[in-house]
Amino acid sequence: MQGVGFRPFVYRLAVERQLAGLVFNDSHGVQIELEGEGVVLDDFLQALEQQLPALAAINDLRVTNEAARSEQGFRIIESQADSGRSTEISPDATICDDCLRELFDTADRRYRYPFINCTNCGPRYTIVTDVPYDRPLTTMADFPMCPACRAEYDDPTSRRFHAQPNACPDCGPQLSFHAADGLLLPEQDPLVAAVERLQKGEIVAVKGLGGYHLAVDATNDEAVRRLRQRKLRDEKPFALMSFDLKRISRFAQVAEKEVRLLKGVERPIVLLRRREDHVLSPQVAPNNKFFGVMLPYTPLHYLLLEQFAALVMTSGNRSDEPIAFENAEAQRRLRGIADYTLQHNRRIHIRTDDSIARLLDGEPVLYRRSRGYVPRGVKLPGEQPAVLALGAELKSAICLTRGDRGYLSHHIGDLKNQQVVDSLKQAVTHLQGLFEVRPQAIAHDLHPDYLSTHVAGELAGELPLVAVQHHHAHLASCLVDNGQPGPAIGVIFDGIGYGRDGKIWGGEFLVGDLQQFERVAHLAYRPMPGGDAATREPWRMAVSHLQHAFGPEWPELAFLKEIGSADLKLLRQMIEKSLNSPLTSSVGRLFDAVAALVEVRNRVSYEGQAALELEMLIDEDGAGEPNYPFALDESAGLLQIDPAPMIRQLVQDLSEQVPPERISARFHNGLAQCILEVCRRIAAERGGLPIALSGGVFQNRYLTERTARLLRDAGFEVLLHHQVPPNDGGLALGQAVIAASYHQLHG
Repeated sequence: MQGVGFRPFVYRLAVERQLAGLVFNDSHGVQIELEGEGVVLDDFLQALEQQLPALAAINDLRVTNEAARSEQGFRIIESQADSGRSTEISPDATICDDCLRELFDTADRRYRYPFINCTNCGPRYTIVTDVPYDRPLTTMADFPMCPACRAEYDDPTSRRFHAQPNACPDCGPQLSFHAADGLLLPEQDPLVAAVERLQKGEIVAVKGLGGYHLAVDATNDEAVRRLRQRKLRDEKPFALMSFDLKRISRFAQVAEKEVRLLKGVERPIVLLRRREDHVLSPQVAPNNKFFGVMLPYTPLHYLLLEQFAALVMTSGNRSDEPIAFENAEAQRRLRGIADYTLQHNRRIHIRTDDSIARLLDGEPVLYRRSRGYVPRGVKLPGEQPAVLALGAELKSAICLTRGDRGYLSHHIGDLKNQQVVDSLKQAVTHLQGLFEVRPQAIAHDLHPDYLSTHVAGELAGELPLVAVQHHHAHLASCLVDNGQPGPAIGVIFDGIGYGRDGKIWGGEFLVGDLQQFERVAHLAYRPMPGGDAATREPWRMAVSHLQHAFGPEWPELAFLKEIGSADLKLLRQMIEKSLNSPLTSSVGRLFDAVAALVEVRNRVSYEGQAALELEMLIDEDGAGEPNYPFALDESAGLLQIDPAPMIRQLVQDLSEQVPPERISARFHNGLAQCILEVCRRIAAERGGLPIALSGGVFQNRYLTERTARLLRDAGFEVLLHHQVPPNDGGLALGQAVIAASYHQLHG
């Protein structure tokens, strides 16, 4: 791993032991040549592995004996580039404690300098243009070091010895403050100007580490509301940033493991249960019991946040667009959203959104894997051919494999327009260049109409294309995440995935490994009237399930009051005549139906909203509620799960005015119990295989934790995601290993 202060660390270890030799970066990693007594060399090797710098990790250590060269002293020499790269670049890392102390030390020459860093912290992945990791191959090449910074850079005793982003106010990047039309404002201190505008309720676009944030005071309801209107983001929660844990604890509950997650070098957004007595705007996270919160991870953020309880820090884009990261682009794209722009002149080479994490089943899990984690590799079961996998359509991230590592890209976004597709192609070019990998095959989703499938065809040339079934990729991703080759029972619940039979899957029980799978059970198919319209209007799926559960005569329900009689009649005819009503086994669409039935949501403004708000209804007594029943039918060859009994019982509860929070708990409890029963039946035939839970539905904390507990109590081993998301953001990893297995078998 380069960019973590490893060579200075090696230098100090060697000098302390009076060893001669040299150390340098090359395209494979770090080479160390040592001359000295055997016992001293052994002590050096022990210290090398036990006293690593904060950001360093050794993936592989190889020791060989060669003839001594009679070196005089120990030195760091220039990096050497060659072919066949095998090194890794460090992810971007939060400001370290030493730099943070200097930032607020009035006697320090970098006092309140927004770009302070050292070998233990600062930008890495977002500024690297090539390897080996040296200043000329980063965007810091634009800033020649002043004599004082150069002296630190060359001093083996300095914390900034060979710190590539090293800079100070005299020679490094600078801030500038701009009006909405791009006009440079003659502010004496751009940072002070930005803070003053934020205090007045203005929206300020702030250039950070991997792109722009749109910032407003999170306690200012009118300002947050205005940001929603301008960004075209009606209800989806905004991310927050707060100065320290003390301030966070005033509006959110923070457990010990959540503290460690918040304070880690990756600094993700962490989902924290909100306090009921918080003073933040209700517009920050409507209908949600959790706030997405992060601590500052750059010195600029610390300086910006000193005087605020919290700032909304949401991605600098309009909905469905990639995050803006270049100054001119941000000025153009964010005009009409931001009132002002706080820029700096350090180029960002690759845009990188914030990561999102939470505690699930007592352990951290990523919902978005991006800044702070990328491009850290995920260990594969073994060496495999190089594969480029392009993911699916939503929460897009690509994966490039090399040897026994899979390298997922930063979060790219939903492939809904050409801008996001262009961003995906840029990520492909960047990763291939960074790791100098020419893939031997390209993997893509089985769905023929996904934009990622079309991009795969464009990029392939003479390379073989491997189409990977969506839910098999989820299963494989979870297996790799847990270091297991399979086989396993995969419980894969999500919104939409193209099935081998041409239908829309999403409630699947698979038995499979990293090569193949068998579908052994699924949620019974139901019409999805209007196709994609049903994902935006949950009431459509409610009608579909009612029609199946009750036939043509079903009771009048409150959620239908806002649906016109003509629309309802048309929808029922579409279902009866199979007009524009593709069949789906999606559990995500079942959640939509239940959410509409209990009047949570007839229409959604973002993906997964109805399911999220349905989960948010459950109170602390939810675990004690009974289970809604599901029927299991083996008559069709595959075990099918029929939700009709659940729908009928739910409607009965509605007629008896059972509160929505209790109905939601009964639905979740019943679904978890159904998963256990199906897994028991499969295990009775296939043996006691581990159970892998994957797919976007398993972002649902209540369902996941209850299901995992039931399965473990029944003696099953449960595999959950941790390194990569359970949603489609982790899909490319599964595609890559499946495609590699296919390529090895078929050439």
